[in-house]
Amino acid sequence: MGKNVYTVSESENGLRLDNFLKDRSGLSRAEVQKWIKEGGAILSPDKMIRPNYHVRTGDEIFFTWEEKKELEIIPQDIPIDILYEDDDMMVINKARGMVIHPGSGNPDHTLVNALLYHCGPKLFEACEDPLRPGIVHRLDKDTSGVMVVAKSARAFPVLKEEIATHEAQRIYVALVHGQMEGNAGVIRFPLGRSTKDRMKWDVRPKTGKPAVTHFRVLEFMPHYSWIECRLETGRTHQIRVHMAHIGHPVVNDPLYGWKKDAFPIEGQALHSRFLDLHHPVTGEAMHFEAPVPEDMLRCLEIAGKDEL
Repeated sequence: MGKNVYTVSESENGLRLDNFLKDRSGLSRAEVQKWIKEGGAILSPDKMIRPNYHVRTGDEIFFTWEEKKELEIIPQDIPIDILYEDDDMMVINKARGMVIHPGSGNPDHTLVNALLYHCGPKLFEACEDPLRPGIVHRLDKDTSGVMVVAKSARAFPVLKEEIATHEAQRIYVALVHGQMEGNAGVIRFPLGRSTKDRMKWDVRPKTGKPAVTHFRVLEFMPHYSWIECRLETGRTHQIRVHMAHIGHPVVNDPLYGWKKDAFPIEGQALHSRFLDLHHPVTGEAMHFEAPVPEDMLRCLEIAGKDEL
């Protein structure tokens, strides 16, 4: 992770932020703009700023970015729970604890390594980023459940567009703290990267991107709620941040939860259960379901007891 603090000099006064950071960091303008949009540029003390901000003499700009590292992706014989597969796409039930693609801190043993072993080098035809062949959307490491992977060059842009436009519908289930107010509702809070912890995202009314989560209560428990969530937008950590913000954090969430919960599950109790999409080649409407895993079923059993 690259990180630096730049103080604007008199000769730099009035420069656009992206041009200023390009000159200072040595990155390309496109790279700078990418990391600014990811929340990487902060005007001291804690104001997030956009690429078209014009810097002023004396401004202190905190800038963070991920440094490029050359990674060799190797096929690895890692089991994949395949729900459906043909020449153009694969639908899987991702295991909790599995990282989607190689990156800093996770050079191998990811879903991509497993996909390359299963599909062969042809998978590289289905990508824009060679570190993410076949990947059209992601799940957090400790979120389990259904996700679709592109296997062909013709399928990749179609599936990516279905996910981006939310034509593909994704429904999650989660165990959250407390009893929700009402049987259903909509949460609308803009989200942006936290200025205090770069691993986290926060509700940011002025600078965040729109984020909308629809929820429905499946079961009220003495001190918990078993809910279903449908994403109208797909921001990073969206369900987790939204639920924590309204006072009902996901059980065992290490980033946004209240505390370490006494539940037999590694990571947050969040599971991608249903996926509806159209086949990228035939246009056929398709429905997929990833069964609720045993660790979450055990959490539900425990949460249903009055003594907790």
